Amino acid sequence: MKEKPELKSLDELYEAILTLKNTEECALFFKDLCTVPELKALSQRFQVAKLLTENHVYNDIVKETGASTATISRVNRSLAYDGSGGYKIVFDRLKDKEK
Repeated sequence: MKEKPELKSLDELYEAILTLKNTEECALFFKDLCTVPELKALSQRFQVAKLLTENHVYNDIVKETGASTATISRVNRSLAYDGSGGYKIVFDRLKDKEK
């Protein structure tokens, strides 16, 4: 069975991201790839996930990030129940990097 074109394209995007060597290259690529609102939304979701993993409450997260409670709930659901573990991988590696 042939792989769906959109999955192949997604895999190619992931491979492209993995070629980036540092934060500056990453920033340049994502500025070209995404609109400013898309980057803000991705950044906001990441911050929400970070705060949730640090056990912050919804009200504090709303105040700090400006995210809606719907966004916070979606991220929380991904962290707690139906996510693929990607946030955990990243947060664990960032902790290791700090050490």
